[in-house]
Amino acid sequence: MTEEILINVTPRETRVAVVENGMLQELHIERGWRRGVVGNIYKGKVQRVMPGMQAAFVEIGLERAAFLHASDIVKPMAMAEPGDGESLPPAPTRPITELLREGQEIVVQVVKDPIGSKGARLTTQLSVPSRYLVLLPRTRVIGVSARIEDEAERTRLKAIVHELTPGGEHGYIVRTNAEGQPAEALAEDIAYLSRAWALIESRAQQARVGERVYEDLSLPMRAVRDLMRRGVEKVRVDSRETSEKLRTFAAQYMPGLAEKIEHYPGARPIFDLYGVEDEIQRALDKEVPLKSGGYLVIDQTEAMTTIDVNTGSFLGQRNLEETVFRTNLEAAQAVARQLRLRNLGGIIIIDFIDMVDPEHRRQVLRQLEKSLARDHAKTTVYEFSPLGLVEMTRKRTTESLERQLCEPCSQCGGRGSVKTPETVTYEIFRDIVRQVRQFDAQRLLVIASPKVVARITDEESAAVAELEEFLGKTIRFQADDQYAQEQFDVVLL
Repeated sequence: MTEEILINVTPRETRVAVVENGMLQELHIERGWRRGVVGNIYKGKVQRVMPGMQAAFVEIGLERAAFLHASDIVKPMAMAEPGDGESLPPAPTRPITELLREGQEIVVQVVKDPIGSKGARLTTQLSVPSRYLVLLPRTRVIGVSARIEDEAERTRLKAIVHELTPGGEHGYIVRTNAEGQPAEALAEDIAYLSRAWALIESRAQQARVGERVYEDLSLPMRAVRDLMRRGVEKVRVDSRETSEKLRTFAAQYMPGLAEKIEHYPGARPIFDLYGVEDEIQRALDKEVPLKSGGYLVIDQTEAMTTIDVNTGSFLGQRNLEETVFRTNLEAAQAVARQLRLRNLGGIIIIDFIDMVDPEHRRQVLRQLEKSLARDHAKTTVYEFSPLGLVEMTRKRTTESLERQLCEPCSQCGGRGSVKTPETVTYEIFRDIVRQVRQFDAQRLLVIASPKVVARITDEESAAVAELEEFLGKTIRFQADDQYAQEQFDVVLL
């Protein structure tokens, strides 16, 4: 498998694309005026404590107050990288009133960006990531990424960290990238994290409420730190200045990989060269075609995301069950890719085509889990439900691709549909009667969209004549291109 990272830099926006075997798998976007705040540390002030919810709202200088749950105050391993922690029993949660009081100043870290109408989510268990480790201040935890499966390697890495931190003042999570790394590499990370934490402590003591104490790296730096592995062939950057910064950064923290970072000087935009722009446009569509002729229908709502699998024009070679099985296998791979690409999180319901054979169900589920293995976000997949649905969750920390790039339709308000010209016509007729009964006027002017006016003056002309006779009023219609299909005004003259 070939894997490349493409970085497109413009003055106000930076985009990072992960391309595997020529296909876009992930897209990360950072805009200068709206950088994400996950990982940032703030000096906050408790605004309101809510015992019934076991939570508090904390002012940290953002547009909306942030949310802090009692479990995020005492959780021993909050903010470990998805999939980078070992399972530890959670500490018992004490009542929020014993942990916080209104007006109290606290240092907190953002674990989830503000999403939709919800404020950011916080934790008081701070963590600072580096290339190979995550520092957990004032804990004794030494964890190893669950993605490092070789038991001998897990033991080796844990022993190195223990040896390098004899005092045990802080805890550490060994990240996936550390697999196979020598002790010297981990020692450099520990030294870097110690310096970073000392600076954070100093700033936290001096900061005022709402001030940022620590900010995570910019998107290009994070991409190199978190996404760059030995399997990545190239990191191509279309900004010479940024590529030089990344090479300097890599030379310091990952010298063996620095030579893979190169400047792309081509006249053709780098995303166009790899077909990434077209893939982004397709990632905003509801329907996703499958090579077999089947397709997915993806619907994202506030509560969950639903994915429906359809056979489409795929007829298969043998029988219906075999056709369904092959379509579902292909769909399982496509679903995993779309979740990464669209950055869909939370609860996800997949409606595979019904399969009779239990072995077919098992294989489709196994294919889904296998395809999700390369996802950086933590995923949990459950067995088929009695209704033939697969429920799963995917850790969400930032907005989905659609919500980063789009806004609700001005015509339908995000419903995904608009009232038909016929429906709007009858609403206009009812409003005319309502207006005439309330106010005295001899003539009425109705302003509406061209489609609605065309329907009224054509198909509903007889109904208009009857209405004029019934009311004893003259009604005139005027089309206006500025009016949306559901919009109209009844003007009394």
